[in-house]
Amino acid sequence: MGWFSKVFNGNPIEAIGKAGDALFTSDEERQQLSNDLAEIQQKPLLMQALANTHAAQHRSTFVAGARPFLLWVCGFGFLFTFLINPILQWIMPEAGTPELPTDVMMELTLALLGLASLRTVEKIKGVAK
Repeated sequence: MGWFSKVFNGNPIEAIGKAGDALFTSDEERQQLSNDLAEIQQKPLLMQALANTHAAQHRSTFVAGARPFLLWVCGFGFLFTFLINPILQWIMPEAGTPELPTDVMMELTLALLGLASLRTVEKIKGVAK
């Protein structure tokens, strides 16, 4: 065991143990890493909750502006298309009900939600005025 001791500068078992400790983390370090990851995953939800709180404090029901108005219109259109219209057709099958352009509403809704997410990214990066 003479040459083995020279390679590892002392007891080879202690040297291998120290190398193993350096490679494998402890349970506390794994838990801390898991906690940090959970905290990072919660940040977008906290930002959305803050935005909801700010919007709830506004005096206007529709929270003034063109984008919320268009989202409300699309929301009511989807409500009519997927809930009210089928109920009306079930109650009165002989009565004709209008068909709304759901493809246009879907495009508009997704575009507005996409713009909102881009605006959020700008605010997070500090680019927004």
